[in-house]
Amino acid sequence: MAYEVAAPKYVRLAQTIQSRIEDGTYPPGTRVPSENQLVQAFGMSRPTVVRALELLKRDGWLESRQGYGTIVRGRPEVVEQRGRRGREALERDESQIAGRLVEVAEVPVPVRVASALGLPKRAKVLMRRFLVEEDGEAVELVSSYFPAGLAEDTELASAETLAGGVRAHLEARKKIRFDHVTERVSARLPEADEAGLLGLPDGVPVLSVLVIACDASGQALQVSDVLLPADRQELEDTYRLG
Repeated sequence: MAYEVAAPKYVRLAQTIQSRIEDGTYPPGTRVPSENQLVQAFGMSRPTVVRALELLKRDGWLESRQGYGTIVRGRPEVVEQRGRRGREALERDESQIAGRLVEVAEVPVPVRVASALGLPKRAKVLMRRFLVEEDGEAVELVSSYFPAGLAEDTELASAETLAGGVRAHLEARKKIRFDHVTERVSARLPEADEAGLLGLPDGVPVLSVLVIACDASGQALQVSDVLLPADRQELEDTYRLG
């Protein structure tokens, strides 16, 4: 049975502030209203306001400048770069890539995923788990999670590989638009089933890239947990200093 779950207050407030950044109410380079002003304007508690601002800073919409306050940065830049895990997770054509779909099931939402999707801890979500292989060796395990309502009237629950990629499928079926992705990288020990699928011996950690795909309002549409064997990875980035 499908159901709709309202996003937490801080997420809704963050979405409202994002909309005001988008429509020019809060132009890039200007200060956002103070915490006191936001509390009064939206009738929300200070902790809710603080959490919303922290969410917007984390996702690149705002930044703190010492002695000046919280500044609007504008829409986070979409960096076009090969190898971005988020883009790959959204656009990978399961029917064309080496690997296999290992599981499609309705599962209790993991804690990290629940936070990103704005769902309560006991909510159920649809999970698609795909194992990517190269030359017969498992190199990546992608577990993608979708709110129940979003998965309705789609092929996401099918045990067959999905042609064309999740992003194209959802945009066509649900008339939505993916706008930007936030990636959070952490290291952890894999669960037993994850280690088995990746062929990892005991004690070998994985890099977890949590991919949060959102629409223009900042609403998370899909969350993917991309697991990479840590002993086979080296992260490198080059960037300019402003």
